[in-house]
Amino acid sequence: MPGLLITKLKSPLELKDYDLGELKPGYAKIALKAAALNRRDYWITQGLYPGIELPKVLGSDGAGIVQQVGDTKDDNWLDQEVIINPGWNWGTSEAAQSPQFTILGMPQNGTFTTHLHAPVEMLRAKPKHLSWEEAAALPLSGVTAFRATMSQGQLRPGEKVLVSGIGGGVATLALQFAVAIGAEVAVTSSSEAKIAKAKEMGAKCGFNYKEEGWQKQAAEKFGRPNLIIDSAAGKGYANLIDLAAPGCRIVNYGATTGPPEKVDMFKVFWNQLKLIGSTMGSPADFRGMLELVEKHEIRPIVDQVFSLAQGNEALARMEQGEQFGKIVLRI
Repeated sequence: MPGLLITKLKSPLELKDYDLGELKPGYAKIALKAAALNRRDYWITQGLYPGIELPKVLGSDGAGIVQQVGDTKDDNWLDQEVIINPGWNWGTSEAAQSPQFTILGMPQNGTFTTHLHAPVEMLRAKPKHLSWEEAAALPLSGVTAFRATMSQGQLRPGEKVLVSGIGGGVATLALQFAVAIGAEVAVTSSSEAKIAKAKEMGAKCGFNYKEEGWQKQAAEKFGRPNLIIDSAAGKGYANLIDLAAPGCRIVNYGATTGPPEKVDMFKVFWNQLKLIGSTMGSPADFRGMLELVEKHEIRPIVDQVFSLAQGNEALARMEQGEQFGKIVLRI
């Protein structure tokens, strides 16, 4: 079975045949039509991820058609168009994932391949209004954005929300989800072009976080947000604390620039801020995300499409960080 394998850290992926293994009961064999990249894939190639096992097929996001099932009780899935929930073994608590939680694409073989075995319980019908490329762009970013914005962030219509670092898959979907339910959205970026695109998607305004005092400008032009969705943390986190409205929920689904340099705890407790962590999402989050996407016919933003053989070019684009939306592999 051909797939894009990581065989050595900090080296190009290799397109080569590998053994898919026996189809187990409770699993389905999926002929993949498209897969999407996540920052996680790049981090793994650089050795910046725990529990790396080599060789392995990367890729957490995928969409395709069920070709075979390992048990006759699952025959209803045959020939169905599906997307795959990449968060396996979440557990029974909605509060947080279990110690057994894993993400498709490491340690399991992932979606950068022509075929994949996945548990039937991780399959969901592909939203009919989405292309294969859009469907592949949805799962990991979609469930992460939904949990951060809706489950953890508890965003309500009419509230003001700031989405930082617009351009990545999660941030763009968080923007789309917030606009869909009737919230007012502002964004930040270091790219004026990305801010302009976000406005085309419904953002009220955008601010360049590299400009000194941008948060004061945001407070005057947009107002103080009720919810902030952030993946960066780092030295810019203090600006978010400054900008937040009293009672604001600040949800972090990552810390790509490292831990905050300082947190003014006086501002946190005096303004009764809520600092909330979030990552991926439960099966209930995944269902809720799909319901929102289908109700409002939301389409994930696809930045650029590559072939499976161009996987290393796709990773190079991700490394550059210039994308707006998801980078997709057509299979």
